[in-house]
Amino acid sequence: MNELHYLLDKPLSQADLRTHNSDFIVKEILPFTPTGEGEHHMLHIQKNGLNTVYVAEILAKFAKVHPKEVTYAGQKDKNAVTEQWFGVRIPGKETPEWTQLNSDKLTILSSSRHSKKLRIGALLGNRFVLTLRNITNVADVESRLQQIATVGVPNYFGEQRFGHDGKNLVMGRQMLSGGRNIKDRNKRSMYLSAVRSNIFNLVVSHRLATKHINTTAGDCVMLAGSKSYFTVDAWDDVLNARLAEKDIQLSAPLWGRGTPLAKDDALTLEMAPLADYSDDLTGLENAGLSQERRPLLLEPQGMKWQFDHDVLTLEFMLPAGSYATSVLRELADYQDVQEQQRQIMVAEQQAQRVLQEQSQLNKE
Repeated sequence: MNELHYLLDKPLSQADLRTHNSDFIVKEILPFTPTGEGEHHMLHIQKNGLNTVYVAEILAKFAKVHPKEVTYAGQKDKNAVTEQWFGVRIPGKETPEWTQLNSDKLTILSSSRHSKKLRIGALLGNRFVLTLRNITNVADVESRLQQIATVGVPNYFGEQRFGHDGKNLVMGRQMLSGGRNIKDRNKRSMYLSAVRSNIFNLVVSHRLATKHINTTAGDCVMLAGSKSYFTVDAWDDVLNARLAEKDIQLSAPLWGRGTPLAKDDALTLEMAPLADYSDDLTGLENAGLSQERRPLLLEPQGMKWQFDHDVLTLEFMLPAGSYATSVLRELADYQDVQEQQRQIMVAEQQAQRVLQEQSQLNKE
């Protein structure tokens, strides 16, 4: 992520993120209300310091169902306080006493039956309340907040998509090259997404560095609030006005099979940073994915912020599939305190293993 181009130039300020779990609060927004009837139990859960998969395992064990019967709309960070929806399919009339699961790290906020399975991606969006501490240049951060509220930020896929130390991307490439056989469907999907997301990020970064957010012939644009798109042969006053009014959005590719959706100058621009990634492109095509598009820019909605000396509390909403860290990287050169602690712990464990191996060799 550090190499990706900034929309507002590199931030001047440094800051700390996730000093405490409560510095990163996420609340899922469902696009529907549970019906109150059906074999699917919809659970609204607040978790603190727990990852999504672990909570799903707890629910399956408590409800005495197969883990596949527990679903969620999206995974949420472990080092955060999150409000998240889970679905548990329990045929019959039995209703577990869900509140027995309440602890200092997990709270059942509500439970209701529903007629349909909760599926991945079934979210309207997420609300965030984020706290940055030890800000070194408050004036620069405040200026950037004003600009982000107007123009948005690059719609990059965040670090979470690629896993710790980019592991998901590495595994995805090994899988696509035939060097690793991954049978688990969820892992296959996660690794494919990492490779595809990296291609998107590369194209967006190159475009911002080369053309900023200026238009070019052959752009593929998306209708705001939808996945519909069309290609612009030549920009005119009407289309420029629609872009200014945010009725349409510039986009970048989610790679797959088929003819690229941009053409002419825009296609040349998009392909330029991908010259060394032909194996990734071919692998995605062979995996059966089709050409799609994703907006070039991300515009946080309902932005509110407050400073208390060198501490910023920031609230906003993002559509599903977007990353709050992509907003934060335009604000400050932040360090994730808990990620730093994890890296230190991993390094200490590796050093300890080396010492143990050396000791064993000396004994032999």
